Amino acid sequence: MISLPDVPYGSTAVRPDWSDLPEGLRQAISSRLGAPIVSARTAGGGFTRAFAAIVTTSAGLTGFVKAAPRQDPTADWYAREASITARLPPRVAAPRPLWTMVDSGYFALCLELVDGHVPALPWSPPELDAALSAWSTAAAALATPHHELLDVGVPALPDILRTEMSWWSEIAAGREPMPRTAHGTVAPTRLAHLARLEQAVPDLVAGGALMHGDLRVDNVLIDSSGRAHLCDWTWPCLGAPWFDTVTLLVTAFASGLDADAYLSGWGAPAEGVDGALAALAGYWLVRADGGPSSASPHSRQHQRFSGEQALAWLAHRRGW
Repeated sequence: MISLPDVPYGSTAVRPDWSDLPEGLRQAISSRLGAPIVSARTAGGGFTRAFAAIVTTSAGLTGFVKAAPRQDPTADWYAREASITARLPPRVAAPRPLWTMVDSGYFALCLELVDGHVPALPWSPPELDAALSAWSTAAAALATPHHELLDVGVPALPDILRTEMSWWSEIAAGREPMPRTAHGTVAPTRLAHLARLEQAVPDLVAGGALMHGDLRVDNVLIDSSGRAHLCDWTWPCLGAPWFDTVTLLVTAFASGLDADAYLSGWGAPAEGVDGALAALAGYWLVRADGGPSSASPHSRQHQRFSGEQALAWLAHRRGW
């Protein structure tokens, strides 16, 4: 069975255009690129309201520029992305930073341009294979991360799960209500099982490998050769790489593909996979119940869709 989100992932962002940036910043970016900007194609994917666009100069030079006011948390995210991607090993297929600047009260980052597209859902097997191949190569390169990467400050996945992704346990203890977005799913009748699974998973994902931390379909770009590139390295963490694989494969399950078959070979324990799906579903469905988002009018739709599909995959695995 194929399930699709309400909005294509390449059209989720609401961003300012190039003309909306301060004139001083536009002049500074043009100067840094060596020629006036003649076109700026705003990125349609993502869930922030900050500027992100493919820019082209009159000399034909291109780059992917992101910019945000310095008082906006997104500016710190962009600065972190620049620090992390500059330190990634060469085997990791990810855009590298060309330069950063602060001007007119903004932080700006220019990344290498990947002329590609966000995979459409349902996933096509070739594009999913490309994404998983890129992640497999990256995971091998990051199995023992260099100290320069760790110096950026990387949290441990088990700590994130315990502090930010244990919502079924909070609901079971009566400290949080059952999210409205969970009604119509297996959650109300399987709450005790979900709480037990998410409580067990932190011990099953401990590890020293560097993970992407936010590996989802809209953080993948497929170029004209069919090669996948992994973008938006803002939230890496230390743990078991198969957790990222599970996160990515939620949309493969929604696409009617055999997600469990794609997961084979990653060394993921069955209880760990179930715990990951439980924790992800709880996190996404609680967030989706939070009312309108200032980040994107489509972020709650993404969260609800993702949470429902994670629960559906879990129910399929456990025969619920």
